Amino acid sequence: MSEAADLVIVVITGAENPKRLPSAFFLAATAAATEQKVIMYFTGPGTELLAKGKAESIFPMEGGKSVADFMKLAEDNGVQIIGCLQSLELNGMTKDDLAKLIPMLSPSAALPSLAAAGRVLTW
Repeated sequence: MSEAADLVIVVITGAENPKRLPSAFFLAATAAATEQKVIMYFTGPGTELLAKGKAESIFPMEGGKSVADFMKLAEDNGVQIIGCLQSLELNGMTKDDLAKLIPMLSPSAALPSLAAAGRVLTW
């Protein structure tokens, strides 16, 4: 993470509260679509959303789109997805469990760049 982000969304919500998740991705996608540099940092229970097949299996609304669909919308608009390295163990995961190759940073490695952001939201 070289230049400071305009917006960082720290995602700590996981599968335990699926109705809360779409808004984080909508906000990130909207900000990125207006050419802001946006980072979503997944930590704690939010890290499990990065596992193979997990986001695809969570539907905030019955018959609606999956969390994976909302995540793709954000990524398609230029949002950078990163994860917390220590949270992998917390969630019983390893890097091999990730759905795709993304940067995984320890809190000490991520914090300087995240703290330099113009705005930080915790979701």
